[in-house]
Order: sequence, then structure tokens, then C-alpha cells
Amino acid sequence: MASEKIQNILEEIKALTLLEANELKNAICEEFGVSADAPVMVAGAAAGAAPAAATKDSWDVVLTGAGETKMAVIKVVKEITGLGLKESKEIVDNCPKAVKEGVSETEADEIKKKLEEAGASVEVK
Repeated sequence: MASEKIQNILEEIKALTLLEANELKNAICEEFGVSADAPVMVAGAAAGAAPAAATKDSWDVVLTGAGETKMAVIKVVKEITGLGLKESKEIVDNCPKAVKEGVSETEADEIKKKLEEAGASVEVK
């Protein structure tokens, strides 16, 4: 059972917006000199065992550029994320930024298509 202190921190994290959670992740990475994309070593793994083929089941859609039609991209980001206009504009202004994280491959492709139709450049990771 997690301590009360940990439970309180988890509750505060649950209350964050997507934008705030992304800022928290970046701050933690910077503070501790780690990368959220770094592979994690699993304790107790058999020495010399071949790694199992990992099947990726969640994808992140990252806006890498707004292009020339910035307002259209902001509108699409707002539609996709459900964020307000100000928060959506912050994502577009601070590229590269994740628009959606942990989505299925199909959803990631749909989001990418919508953003590209609006003139944005997008990566699916």
C-alpha cells in the first residue's frame, strides 16, 4: 500500500491538464537528468536472455510545426484535445509538443491526418 504522501501526490497528478502533465514530465526529466523515452531495465531479467519483441500498442502524436495556417492548426488541436483556445494556442506556439499521448495506432493516424490537412507537420512516435 502506498503511503499517504504518495497517494496525495497521485491525486494532484490526476487533477492536471494534459498540458500541465507534459510540463511536469519535462520538469522531472530536466531536474533528474533522465529521459522519458529511455529504456527501463527490469530487475530479475535472465542474464543473456534475448529480449522479447516488444509490440507497441500506444502512440504519441507530436506537433512539430504549425505551417502557414496557424489558426487552422490551433482549431484542430482544440478539437482533438478538448482544451480551450489559449491552451491549444500554447501547444501550437511551443512545437514540438505532444497533442495526444498513449492513443491507438488508428487514432494516431486519424489525428495526424487532420493536423496535416490543416497545414501542420506531425510525427507519430
